[in-house]
Amino acid sequence: MKHGVSGYKLKRDAGSRKALLKGLVTSVIEHERVITTIPKAKAVQPLVDKMITLAKRDTLHTRRQAASFLETPAAVQKLFDKLGTRFGQRSGGYTRVVRLGFRKGDGAEQAMLELMGSELVKRATERAKRREERMNALRQGKDEGEAPAE
Repeated sequence: MKHGVSGYKLKRDAGSRKALLKGLVTSVIEHERVITTIPKAKAVQPLVDKMITLAKRDTLHTRRQAASFLETPAAVQKLFDKLGTRFGQRSGGYTRVVRLGFRKGDGAEQAMLELMGSELVKRATERAKRREERMNALRQGKDEGEAPAE
């Protein structure tokens, strides 16, 4: 029976496990998605949710708590400025684990841990970029068409 045993050991000692989890949480917050193995993704998921819950409160104390766990000041900035407001109305479940298949080298099952709604944000930025490229192409075409041929 598994009484009172929680968390994932991930075949590491306590120090390296903590460093791994801190790095993965920082990467998820900075890039909004990370590809890793399934046990690591499942171990990191509650920690990312905890950081976003801290960001929703947005006090000096919660900023310091997040800064003590995250590795870069840029991650803390993004967490409180963008993610805290983005998930303000959501009451939980900020992340999703998507299974991707097996890694070619060692056969480990891969998973993508991503923030909910990040695919919508990425699609919107790609759509805006394509729209801007089309507008620039139209402007250049009109400019070339108006120029007198000599």
